[in-house]
Amino acid sequence: MAVSIRDVANEAGVSVGTVSNVLNRPDAVADATVERVRAAIDALGYVRNDAARQLRAGRSTTVGLVVLDAGNPFFAELSRGAEDAAAARGLSVLLGNSGERRDREDAYLGLFEEQRVRGVLLSPTSETLDAAERLQQHGTPVVLVDRSAPGSDFSSVAVDDIRGGYIAAAHLLDQGRRRIAFVGGQSSLRQVADRLEGARRAVAEVSDATLTATPTDQLTVIAGREAGSAIAALPADERPDAIFAANDLVAVGVMQALVMMGSLRVPDDIALIGYDDIAFAQSTVVPLTSIRQPSHLIGSTALDLLAEISEDPTRAPEAIEFEPELVVRESTGG
Repeated sequence: MAVSIRDVANEAGVSVGTVSNVLNRPDAVADATVERVRAAIDALGYVRNDAARQLRAGRSTTVGLVVLDAGNPFFAELSRGAEDAAAARGLSVLLGNSGERRDREDAYLGLFEEQRVRGVLLSPTSETLDAAERLQQHGTPVVLVDRSAPGSDFSSVAVDDIRGGYIAAAHLLDQGRRRIAFVGGQSSLRQVADRLEGARRAVAEVSDATLTATPTDQLTVIAGREAGSAIAALPADERPDAIFAANDLVAVGVMQALVMMGSLRVPDDIALIGYDDIAFAQSTVVPLTSIRQPSHLIGSTALDLLAEISEDPTRAPEAIEFEPELVVRESTGG
């Protein structure tokens, strides 16, 4: 049975109000009484019900964060940015991993609403934002991360992925590549769709260039390895001479497949570019060219924006968009 604040008061021989003051305003209590109450807390193993305290105060000190893949270094760094910004404001971050599944995303949003969090940072799994809209209508602000929603009631912090996709494909074209394959993810993910759209725009500007799309169920190393093996098995005249992977994890998997086949060289036979510029990108067998996103800055900026919205719920939605950056390494022959 959980120890209550009344149990602590009885153990210390003081009132419940005195225990509350020791927990929240110890400077208002005599030192000897503080010591007696803290000794009772230690002896009984009392743990305060912080959720109940915050509910009574009407102000939570926690923020929810739902990402597509907590194992992806991009989202790990984004989460760290949010945590650093939260700590500076005296807040905490509760992390949820949707695994690119909408049912899990909705479950986390429901849980966070039950916990009365101050607000939620969300990297959504699809274009449909019904659960997030309900959350916001019930008074819990939501800021989208790594994804924008033009014309909606959501504020957002993201990178211009159409521009990033354009830069990636244009770089491959500048290297003389003409048969480009876009590999990774599902078009239901806005980030994937926008990167593909940007690549298409770049390819459309070069008359003899082509672009094919090879979707994968997930944006993981294993998915990239499977796609890379399928590409490597194609006849030479059907094989692309360049691959634009939807993220760096997919690119790493593609590279593993090509290297394991042994008959294809990166970048001589197939140039390869990823997206996100995770820390591991420069340490792959052939250092990976990538499109850099400021992941830590996205997380910290989103947290700051959410905190400001929670202070002023009438604030108009704001879309903050960072510019992607091309980082050239050996995998594209640059």
